[in-house]
Amino acid sequence: MKTFKVLSALLGYPTQELIDAAPDFPAVLDAEKVVPAACRQTLDLLIEEIAVGELYDLQERYGLLFDRSKTLALHLFEHVHGESRDRGQAMVDLKAMYEKADLFIAANELPDYVPLFLEFQSTQSLAEARELLGQTAHIFAALAERLERRKSKYKAVFDALVAIAAAAPSREIVDELLKGIDPDPMDLEALDAAWEEEEVRFGPGSQGQGACGHEGLIAKLR
Repeated sequence: MKTFKVLSALLGYPTQELIDAAPDFPAVLDAEKVVPAACRQTLDLLIEEIAVGELYDLQERYGLLFDRSKTLALHLFEHVHGESRDRGQAMVDLKAMYEKADLFIAANELPDYVPLFLEFQSTQSLAEARELLGQTAHIFAALAERLERRKSKYKAVFDALVAIAAAAPSREIVDELLKGIDPDPMDLEALDAAWEEEEVRFGPGSQGQGACGHEGLIAKLR
């Protein structure tokens, strides 16, 4: 499904290649109709902003959002495992799931990087992708709410992912994820303090350890 390639690209670090490709994205979304119509207007606004944006401005904005703010980290297990040892095993299992689908990642990419996770979804059937998105929907919903506080158009991508997912996010888990400090990216002291905090964890540390495939990932994301 090319839709997930589009969503992956929109969450990637801005490059000139992304700016050049962005005008073609609406046609892909129109053709596949995977993104619900209710999400298209805000998503198209983000695409337009990237398509007409100045490269360095786009890169600076992206860095302030996703590189300097831990609560907006584009790594799935950062939000559920933090720096615990469980995160390492979860990475191994997710990488194995990718390789089972013949998706091999570069050495400098972490398996739980959201754009890479969406690249994997593009290799799956829509039903499989929607099922797996349902297990990550609470993370995406929390990211969407944090981006809304910053009035960022990137919120549209996460809203679309939640809408596509087969299962609605758990409000209880979303609220738990949102409990942490969410500092202003320009407040360097607050950012330093946030990076020293341990991320929220769900479930026992041994849950799902050693399991591969969708069920193993599901266990680690709950």
